Amino acid sequence: NHNAVQVLLLLVCVTGSFGAAICSLRSAHLTDAVVRRTKRMMLDTLGVGLLGTRTQVFNKLLQYSQRYSAQENSRVWGRPGVMLPPQYAAFVNGVAVHSMDFDDTWHPATHPSGAVLPALLALADTLPVRPTGEELLLAFSVGIEVQGRIMRFSKEALDIPKRFHPPAVVGVMGSAAATAKLLGLSPAQCAAALAVAASSAGAPMANAATQTKPLHAGNAARRGLEASQLASLGLEGNKEILDLESGFGIFYGDYSPKELADVSPSGHYSWVLEDQDVAVKRFPAHLGMHWVAEAASAVRRKLLDSNSYLSQVSRITVKVPPSKYVNCPFPGTEHQARHSFQFNCCTALLDGHVSIDSFSSGQMNRSTLKDLLSKVHVEHPQDNHASFDRMYGEVIVETAQGGKYGARCDTFYGHWRKPLSHEDLVKKFQSNASNVLTPEGIEGIVHTIDRLDATEDCTILGSYLQMNKHQTRPLDFSLSELD
Repeated sequence: NHNAVQVLLLLVCVTGSFGAAICSLRSAHLTDAVVRRTKRMMLDTLGVGLLGTRTQVFNKLLQYSQRYSAQENSRVWGRPGVMLPPQYAAFVNGVAVHSMDFDDTWHPATHPSGAVLPALLALADTLPVRPTGEELLLAFSVGIEVQGRIMRFSKEALDIPKRFHPPAVVGVMGSAAATAKLLGLSPAQCAAALAVAASSAGAPMANAATQTKPLHAGNAARRGLEASQLASLGLEGNKEILDLESGFGIFYGDYSPKELADVSPSGHYSWVLEDQDVAVKRFPAHLGMHWVAEAASAVRRKLLDSNSYLSQVSRITVKVPPSKYVNCPFPGTEHQARHSFQFNCCTALLDGHVSIDSFSSGQMNRSTLKDLLSKVHVEHPQDNHASFDRMYGEVIVETAQGGKYGARCDTFYGHWRKPLSHEDLVKKFQSNASNVLTPEGIEGIVHTIDRLDATEDCTILGSYLQMNKHQTRPLDFSLSELD
């Protein structure tokens, strides 16, 4: 009959294997490593998202989204009493997460968490039976897993992106998978959610370093949630969306999809996250900036040790991989500065570090900084690969007196090869969240995430996320009070 044919088609294609895996995965399949990394990703995402609720781009999108209403509503992070339809709550909270480019980064390159967690928490607020923390952990892990698997269908994805922003492509698929899991959809419906979500995938890299880039994460969260909700109503798409060159293959020239192995009810499942950790940023900027900032800070220490001064600098050479959208010699906005090798190098030379405050208008307009920027020369050595797994950052400073000081960073602190300690990750969360939440809210989130697999109602996180300590206002590009 028709249903039997549909099931058979699902079983013999890549898309069908994904739908079956999304439906079949259980909490018992989660390993200790995946649970530990998932909790770290969640905590970091909530912290940067809370901080992001104080930015202009968030406030603009919140103002837009408040035009809409629904019978079922979800909470907006950091805004006590503010409720939106779930897809718009997912949207604005996703924008907040990526509003300062402070969220986690994976390999192959994408920001995996910002597309998934806002969608799940928005959905959880509307479900008649509140999901447990364990169910939230599983759904989040499924959303991350789908992104990781899809990115591994292409070798191009291993490099720093050139044409499109990955969260807008694989992130929407992760959001669809995660929310389909939380809704308890069937294998066919999970596959349909992926097909529907694929028609909302994509965003050009030309909008990097602008206020529109954070919308990529927000749109991914929103559209993935909508896709799973539509699939739950019976909406269908191409049942081979992940199989076809004219399907998801349009994004990659070397697309080579592979079926997921059957998920055994009692056996082990090999998660991508178990093998590949994420990078957690220590300051809000494009990931590539972290290599350069660390190298420049080391050069500054050498200059100070030799009694040399930045006023004596005659030339600064920065050796990085070729990547046009992060080559901004004289940034005019905070978003451009977050994507400028030159800016982050010179800021680290001046201050010894890069921080939230570095992107305020007062810091960006310093005459000493502009003077250093005029002396920067960028080089692209052939051995410096355009990959977050293989690149390095090197800074060489020459002085008018003939001095030459250099340093190279191969792995910065926070990279997946050199992850933040648990203590430092919690400190980052507390520092970010303290700009918005009460101490009770901060402690409540840390406690809940730490014990999430034993939490009966995961929506308690939403209650803590709205414990705002003061009336918020837009940042107006002045962040000095936050550092």
